[in-house]
Amino acid sequence: MLLAEHGGDLFAARRVYPQAPEPWLDLSTGINPYAYPFACPPLESFRRLPQPDALRKLEAAARAAYRAPAFAEIVAAPGSQAIINLLPHLVPARYVGILGVTYCEHARSWAASGAELSVVADLCGLEDKDVAIVVNPNNPDGKLAATADMHALAAVLRGHGGLLIIDEAFVDFLAPGASAVQDTTESGVVVLRSFGKTYGLPGLRLGFAIAAKPMAAKLRAALGPWPVSGAAIAIGSAALTDAEWLAATRARLHADASALDKILAAAGFAPVGGSPLFRLVRHDDAQGWFERLAKAGILVRRFEARPAWLRFGIAGSDSGRMRLGAALGLELP
Repeated sequence: MLLAEHGGDLFAARRVYPQAPEPWLDLSTGINPYAYPFACPPLESFRRLPQPDALRKLEAAARAAYRAPAFAEIVAAPGSQAIINLLPHLVPARYVGILGVTYCEHARSWAASGAELSVVADLCGLEDKDVAIVVNPNNPDGKLAATADMHALAAVLRGHGGLLIIDEAFVDFLAPGASAVQDTTESGVVVLRSFGKTYGLPGLRLGFAIAAKPMAAKLRAALGPWPVSGAAIAIGSAALTDAEWLAATRARLHADASALDKILAAAGFAPVGGSPLFRLVRHDDAQGWFERLAKAGILVRRFEARPAWLRFGIAGSDSGRMRLGAALGLELP
């Protein structure tokens, strides 16, 4: 049995399924299969400490890309996961609420701080918490809360000194109105954005927090004077200003996701939800399909708490889709 808390662990997959054909087709993550075509950063970005002016330019590029108000603070970090780990150390909280079944690292980080955690089914269940966490769109089912509802929740939380954390790791390929960044102009809201998932470069380790000045100052102090590498600054600055690439990739991913939907439906999987970077489906024999796919060298994501669920990332190529179809017993045209 391959029990992984996160996708992408091909080392473990190879250990458990040593006879699987290589190369593996890794569909276990929600990472864009189309990596941003960056130029190699200048040698100076490796030979010198990251420069403050370059970091400011990166954060300005992020502000424009994410449509944040000019007076909102943008804080670069070595991945949004680093911010998730830091927040419990910066915000005292006894009662923490998390909306729905979602990305497990939020619960893990706050539990380690000693907070009392509760998982709630709707936004109303978060109103009395010291800290409320919403992954929007949600991972793994892609559910999207309306920005107006998020803003209303933020106002309620501010009334008693609470904090709303909105993890928008998968929002970049949705319509701009899906993001709640515009509400970060007031205290009590932190929005997280993931660079690596969107631009297909998770190994670069780059993410951002968008927050009001007091919270941003706390994050900057905790991250220290060189929060991200010179290479991340150079590549991130170029990618975040390339709106044409983002638009073209958005269209490409929507087409790929539609093609994946047809393959999964033909194989008897029922849709549960998803985003342009992944699809969540259910099947009475989901565990059996996980095993058969793994033996065919295809890794997908399964969930211990939901054994009938499987999450499929986007294949990103005709050959990948053909291979998946063949493993599912289909004859694709």
